Amino acid sequence: MKFQSVIELGGKTATGFAVPEEIVAALGTSKKPAVTITINAYSYRTTVATMGGRFMVPLSAENRKGAGVAAGEEVTVDIELDHAPREVVVPSDLAAALEAETAANTFFIGLSYSNKRRLVLAIEDAKTEETRLRRIDKTVAMLKEGRAQ
Repeated sequence: MKFQSVIELGGKTATGFAVPEEIVAALGTSKKPAVTITINAYSYRTTVATMGGRFMVPLSAENRKGAGVAAGEEVTVDIELDHAPREVVVPSDLAAALEAETAANTFFIGLSYSNKRRLVLAIEDAKTEETRLRRIDKTVAMLKEGRAQ
């Protein structure tokens, strides 16, 4: 389904766009469906969220760059239900560290897709090997305590 929306800036860098209520209703599932968004032939997976009484979809800096758009622009959005399983690819060094700590691994397995993804991205975004190892150690210690933040 296609619709027009304006990319909104919320705060300093957060962007997203509104999804009309009739579009969310036509998707026919929940009020927060998993969807695939396509803007300018660039696609990404996300979830519709409710913010301030409106249905919104986030648009990260990476996805803005991929779609070639910026805050304030009106865009044509193609939205489809996303039925594919949401799985996070765990880097081998993090996987090995989790395997060595059963409690951390068990807690990690029980996390939502979004929380797993957030933890993995923080590790993958490390610019040096030292930072990466430090983040892995911190993540495993936190998970071992039963915390995701």
